Amino acid sequence: MFDLLTALLNSWSLWGKVAGSDQAGLNWRKRYLTLTYQAGPYRPYEDIIRESARDVGMPYERANELIRRWGEVEPWPETEKVLRELIEKVPVAVVTNSSIALAEVAVSRTGISLPTVITAEEAGYYKPNSQPYRMALERLRCKAEHVIFVAGSPSDVPGAMGVGMPVFWHNRMHLKPSPSSAKPRYVSDTLLPLLNIV
Repeated sequence: MFDLLTALLNSWSLWGKVAGSDQAGLNWRKRYLTLTYQAGPYRPYEDIIRESARDVGMPYERANELIRRWGEVEPWPETEKVLRELIEKVPVAVVTNSSIALAEVAVSRTGISLPTVITAEEAGYYKPNSQPYRMALERLRCKAEHVIFVAGSPSDVPGAMGVGMPVFWHNRMHLKPSPSSAKPRYVSDTLLPLLNIV
């Protein structure tokens, strides 16, 4: 089970391009992550993008530009290879805090047709609430302890572990761990080790 926008896709780069610099994009993206992880029950995802832009002093139009350019998000170099090999061996799912509409666009950028995609909009809650993870487990018909969750940001680690999944943290951006006591079983700055773990 994968996070979408940071574990499989390099959404950091797109935010930087729209913001005007990598640092501005990073600040905006960190604020957006904070807002989604604090949101709890679902409220429109696109509104959170706009709110986070405002909070870091980003012009409102930049948020709308980001939404318009969502289809430019790029997968990490090994994403397609890893997904293709894993789908041959095990069921694969994506759980994302994205809206349904933007998730469809983002999933298409992986180059792989993914049969199970759960959005916060569909689940009614944003991660790290347990509902999105549990909905994906139900769709996969798998017990949590038999599913590795591939997190892309530190706040996903305690959320996934809270429902009983071991976690592989794809820490491409070398972010600091969450202040929670939850420790991922695996940490890597590439997805490739998954091919030997699964």
